[in-house]
Amino acid sequence: MTARAAVDRGPTVLRIALGGQLRKLREERKISRETAAEALRATGSKITRIELGRNGLKVRDLSDLLTLYGVHDPDEREDFLALARQANEPGWWHRYSDLLPSWFETYVGLEQAAATIRLYETHYIPGLFQTADYARYIFGLDSRVDVSRLVDMRMQRQRVLTRTPTPPTVWAVIDENVLRRQPPDRHVARGQLQHLLELTERTNIVIQVLPESAGPTPAEGGSFSMLRFPEEELPDIVYLEQLTSALYLDKAADLQRYRKLMDVLCAGYALPPGRTPIILRELLDRVG
Repeated sequence: MTARAAVDRGPTVLRIALGGQLRKLREERKISRETAAEALRATGSKITRIELGRNGLKVRDLSDLLTLYGVHDPDEREDFLALARQANEPGWWHRYSDLLPSWFETYVGLEQAAATIRLYETHYIPGLFQTADYARYIFGLDSRVDVSRLVDMRMQRQRVLTRTPTPPTVWAVIDENVLRRQPPDRHVARGQLQHLLELTERTNIVIQVLPESAGPTPAEGGSFSMLRFPEEELPDIVYLEQLTSALYLDKAADLQRYRKLMDVLCAGYALPPGRTPIILRELLDRVG
C-alpha cells in the first residue's frame, strides 16, 4: 500500500501495512531483527512491534531503516515516509482514549478500515447495531464510566456502516437469547428491535439468529469478530474480547479454524437470514 492509495485508511491499518512492508524488505535482504534494531539504537522487540503495527514509527527511524534495507530511490522513500506520517495521525477515536482500554482502541481502528466484518455474539446486541438508548442502558450498568461520552463514541463508530463509497459488508450471527434478553424499559427494547429490523433491509448487512433449539454448537467459546481488509498485504484478524484484555489472532491455522467455525454457524446452526425479520416482528409484538 502506497501513501497515494491509503488516503482513506485509518492510522491503525496503515501502521500494520507499513510494518508488513518493512518486514518483507528486511527478510528479502536477509537482515536480522537485531541488526535492524542496531540501526535505531533499539532492541529486537521494538522491531517486532513496529512490524506488527503495534508501534508508530518516527520519520527519522524509518529513514534509517530504509537506508539499511537498500531503498534509495527518492520517490519510493517518499511513499514510505508519507505513509508513516499518515499512520502517526490520530484517528477520530483518539479523543476517547481516556475512556477506552488500548486493546479496544486498536480494534476500533481496525474495524473502521475493514472491508468485511463477521460477528458471532452471545451477550449483547453487537456494538455496530446498538441504538443510543440500548448502549446507554448497557454502559449504565457500570457506575464508574462516563456513559454520555461512551454512547457518543459508539454512535460515531457506527458511521462505518454508511461509509462512502464502499461501506463494509457485515455478517452477524446473534444468539436468540440476546434478542430476548432486552432492557426492562419497553421503549428501549422496542427501539432496539425496530432498529435491527431496519438493518436487515440494508444491502451490506446480513443478520442471522442462532435459535435456542439449535442446542450446543462448536462455538461454545463465546463471542468473536473476524475482520478482512481490502489490502492484500494485511492478514485477516480474529478478535476475542475478554474481561480486561483482548486477543488478536492472525496466524493461518487460527484464521482457518475461525473461518470454518463461522461457516458452520451460518450454514448448520443459525436460521436463514430471511427468518430474521419474522423473528424480530414476533418479538416486537411481544414487547407491545
